[in-house]
Amino acid sequence: MKLLRYGAPGAEKPGLLDASGRVRDLSGVVPDISGDTLRPAGLKALNALDSETLPLVEGTPQEDLRLGACVGNIGKYVCIGLNYADHAEEAGMPIPEEPIIFNKWTSAVVGPNDDIQVPRGSVKTDWEVELGVVIGEPGSYIDEANAMDHVAGFCVINDVSERDFQLNRAGTWDKGKGCDTFGPTGPWLVTLDEIADMDNMDMWLDVDGKRMQTGSTATLIFKIPHLVSYCSQFMSLQAGDVISTGTPPGVGMGQSPQQYLHGGEVVTLGIAGLGEQKSKVLPA
Repeated sequence: MKLLRYGAPGAEKPGLLDASGRVRDLSGVVPDISGDTLRPAGLKALNALDSETLPLVEGTPQEDLRLGACVGNIGKYVCIGLNYADHAEEAGMPIPEEPIIFNKWTSAVVGPNDDIQVPRGSVKTDWEVELGVVIGEPGSYIDEANAMDHVAGFCVINDVSERDFQLNRAGTWDKGKGCDTFGPTGPWLVTLDEIADMDNMDMWLDVDGKRMQTGSTATLIFKIPHLVSYCSQFMSLQAGDVISTGTPPGVGMGQSPQQYLHGGEVVTLGIAGLGEQKSKVLPA
């Protein structure tokens, strides 16, 4: 299934994408794409529905029908740093011995086609296409062998980052990761049954039509089951939590000379099988 949330900001309704690429309304079935809806029993119930019997929503998604973030009421937005071998190389940093964990504040979350706002005082706003893992079954101290039993599905994330805030402002990376609009999420949550090979998913990002990032989950240092298990050693994972798993090479900080977003650009990105995002960048 491809689960989504549509409508005006703050008033999104749950839906799913049918086989014809049209949105079907789920608001008569579930309150949101969040919480218990994402647990195994909730997903099984949704999968049993005949989508053709659900109300058809007018409009074309991501054109004249706005999509919100594909997960509602995200509890924790956990991010993993330097998790692609080729990105660590371009950053001039050693491959981590353990996953680097930081947070993106949930107030940063926006829809996949919403504007990205450069924050006041920014000089190094950057882009990062990432694979998002959405937790379904809650758990703590999860065994790696059973980790995928706790995953509801995957989505596209742009881990927008302000590098000066992140690296030079006397604190953790979180300062540069959680600014408002720095978390475009979606367009849809794709359940695991639609994923042929999670270890070989192509991903890309363009700025103003120029290809900046080309990568694949094949170069992940710490694979998805390990990340789910590892994160659960430090926090309980709950239904609707999101783990953003790192970015491949080609970020602005890695360019020569470095290139950043200042406003007026259009950032387009996607992951094979998971859809695409397209955001306009607004100046500070």
